[in-house]
Amino acid sequence: MSAKSYDFTISNLGEAKVPNPIIMGDKHGEVQVDYVRDSDHILFGIEAMMNEVGRQVPRFEETVELAGPREKIYFNPKHVHAAIATCGGICPGLNNVIRSVVRCFWYRYGVRRISGIQYGYQGLLASSPWPVIPLDPDVVDDIQEKGGTILGSARGGGKKVDEIVDSLERLNVNILVTVGGDGTLRGARDIAEEVDRRGLKIAVIGIPKTIDNDLSLIQSSFGVDTAVQMAVRVVRGAHVEAKNSIHGIGLVKVMGRESGFIAANTSLAQSDVNFCLIPENPFDLEGPNGFLAHLKKRILDRDHAVVLVSEGAGQDLMPATGEVDASGNVKFHDIGIYLRDEIIKYFKKEGIEVNLKYIDPSYIIRSAPADSYDSIYCARLGAHAVHAAMAGKTSLLIGMLHNRFVHLPIDVAVRERNYVDLRGALWRDVLENTRQPILMKN
Repeated sequence: MSAKSYDFTISNLGEAKVPNPIIMGDKHGEVQVDYVRDSDHILFGIEAMMNEVGRQVPRFEETVELAGPREKIYFNPKHVHAAIATCGGICPGLNNVIRSVVRCFWYRYGVRRISGIQYGYQGLLASSPWPVIPLDPDVVDDIQEKGGTILGSARGGGKKVDEIVDSLERLNVNILVTVGGDGTLRGARDIAEEVDRRGLKIAVIGIPKTIDNDLSLIQSSFGVDTAVQMAVRVVRGAHVEAKNSIHGIGLVKVMGRESGFIAANTSLAQSDVNFCLIPENPFDLEGPNGFLAHLKKRILDRDHAVVLVSEGAGQDLMPATGEVDASGNVKFHDIGIYLRDEIIKYFKKEGIEVNLKYIDPSYIIRSAPADSYDSIYCARLGAHAVHAAMAGKTSLLIGMLHNRFVHLPIDVAVRERNYVDLRGALWRDVLENTRQPILMKN
């Protein structure tokens, strides 16, 4: 891994002069507020490399700004109108984020105008038929117990930047918190740029939401832990079905368009997986070293097999759809159904009886409420987003790096995708766990 240069400078709307109303402690105890200074940074990289004189030095010299409440804020809380939008597909933890954002604005800063934008950026378009939803602690009281998002979520609309900023002006919004993946965050960056071009004072803060965990520079996106936990249950069921059938095969498809983190981590969490197929590791279907030949060997040796496949795996085995969704993502063929049909056809030709059970739990997983880990993570992401916004920071996202919450410029964070490193420790451990071939290519 070669060292890269990143500019982690955070944009600000102006000088923060308003005293922060957050007070910790009570009248009986000493008041100590753990404010974070803009100068508080951590190293971006923790790896070391050998320099020209044989000394270990940091591989990356860049530092990243720590998240948290500042002693002085930019906005007067009494004048603030904050808005929050959830964009893209649903994911465990969205309601938790909404709840955290609303409660932090309301209780910590005394903000009384908080609006929920319905159906993502589409709710900010001039043609939107959906009114904004007034939010307060009573509205969000128990929403963390439910899956999905009380605001609704949708793809598209993020490229109509002029319309969106026009709407923010008409609504007198000072702060926009957007929750979504790389497309949503690119939209947030473009909105912040148009806001700056117009000379407006609107803070735009992103909270990364990608169940595929494919956003670079951050440790993890919320919802991933819940997704793995849910997928483990499904794989466990597929294994029971396979083991109790004659030459049983359990085939499970999980999310992962371009990155196979859910499949890889599920394979480690549930050791019954025999083949983990991910987008980063192409495979052949036919031939002596193809997937089907190895699956046949497993069936004849052990009488059953469990196959876990990411939705984006094996797309090169099928003709391109030539279609895109509202976010501009290429529409994929259903690799699960394709593999199901090809496996059945192959074993029929080989004259071997198999009993295949195909399970696609994708929407069950996406719609699940967050587990305890993700609930905690979402609560803290939401609070840090509010602290950043009230301090007048903009065009940034809240992420976790080396177990610390940090501010990352959106433009830097969306430049690259995060992929499973086929030479890294995670994939090595998956191979050891599944005992599948390193490559299934002829």
